[in-house]
Amino acid sequence: MATTKLIQPPIPASHVFPPNPTTVVQMMKLVHPAAHSHRKPDIRCGFWSHSCMKAAEKRSELGAGGGGGEELITVEEPHGYKSAAQIKETLFTALQGINRGIFGVASAKKAEIEELVEVLESQNPTPQPTHCLEKVAGSWKLIYSTIAILGSKRTKLGLRDFITLGDFLQSIDLAEGKAVNVIKFSAKGLNLLSGQLTIDASFKIASDSRVDISYNKSVITPEQLMNVFRKNYDLLLGIFNPEGWLEITYVDDSLRIGRDDKGNMFILERLEDDKP
Repeated sequence: MATTKLIQPPIPASHVFPPNPTTVVQMMKLVHPAAHSHRKPDIRCGFWSHSCMKAAEKRSELGAGGGGGEELITVEEPHGYKSAAQIKETLFTALQGINRGIFGVASAKKAEIEELVEVLESQNPTPQPTHCLEKVAGSWKLIYSTIAILGSKRTKLGLRDFITLGDFLQSIDLAEGKAVNVIKFSAKGLNLLSGQLTIDASFKIASDSRVDISYNKSVITPEQLMNVFRKNYDLLLGIFNPEGWLEITYVDDSLRIGRDDKGNMFILERLEDDKP
């Protein structure tokens, strides 16, 4: 493509001075007026997302770097990812082998997951999820949470040797306004007896992306397993009680991310049989 050159008369050597910072700033404002205009924030950035701000800062730096304003500057997406699908694929890889984070995650791995989640949140295709709760309804499986059962809590609950955790499932019923969480267990000392903790909660819309959650009731079945946890039942319920509020920061047909009032983050995958 041909480039138009502006021909200016030569500047006498006596008029050449070191650039004055104030003059340079004024010239930059003339050449790049868009770089100094005020723009509305992108609603897709959502809560807790820093990647959009970082990208905006990068665009500002590049736009103020000279070049006469005639060169189109392209800023790549964070990490070079081109689509949400690529980010999700990388996130799933990062989540492998950490047992949903329930027994803790190394700080470097936790930071890696958090960064990927923030990038994904910045591309949220459903910025007002409570306006279309059909995307949230249905059956989900927890694949990562920042809730961790460590130290004496893990020992008291028998989760080191005696009790094994299974799937963490969630079913959301829009008609009833309920969310039912199910945590699967198996007890080795009881001939691998299997059971579950079921927590029944209600929710109501609080904002475009937030719901308030109220605890209703809970139960462990079968009774033999309830006897195992009875002494530390309050401790168990204190870990998994969902009461409070939940911000839905990302949701599509197969993945959902939320953050609660206690600073926890949750990543859930829609069950295969429930996918559209």
